[in-house]
Order: sequence, then C-alpha cells, then structure tokens
Amino acid sequence: MRFGKKGKLSTRYVGLYRILKRIGKVAYELALPADLAAVHPVFPISLLKKCVGEPASIVSLESVAVKDSLYYEDVFVGILDRQFRILRYKEIASFKVLCTS
Repeated sequence: MRFGKKGKLSTRYVGLYRILKRIGKVAYELALPADLAAVHPVFPISLLKKCVGEPASIVSLESVAVKDSLYYEDVFVGILDRQFRILRYKEIASFKVLCTS
C-alpha cells in the first residue's frame, strides 16, 4: 500500500510538505499531516522531489466550484465500415465512423 491507496495506479507523488530538519547527509524529516501519521516522517533525498512552484499560488480543491450551467451536446455516430483483424489469440475490431453534429 502506498499512502492509503492500493494498486499500480496509486499516486506517485503525495504532496508538498515542509522540511523540518536535516538528519545526517542523505535524509530529511518532513512535516506530515495528521492523516499520514502512520508514515515515518524521515525520507532519504532520493525519494524527494524539488517543488518548483510557489506554495502561495496553490489553489485548494475546496475553493473550486463547478457551475450548474455547464452542458454538453449529444453527437450521433454512424458506423460506415467495420474490419476484424485476427492475431494469434484475439480478434481486434476497427471501425470507420461518421460523426454528425
């Protein structure tokens, strides 16, 4: 398990955390939030990535709102041609489609 998420699609980088102190030549202690209390706060330099952005310019997800007036149009698709290619163990279908708007 990687920071509460399981599987190969879990996030690679967790977030921006302040460095509290340097421990030895190759390790740093980070200020982790309370939900990551089970994770040991000392990390080697090779696992850390430099933050390029300005921390004041980061927008929190709670402040982002979605408008109710957003809409989408249905696009009807007509299938013009269909081909099947047979590989060793499976069959792959490819389609030519006509999009009408």
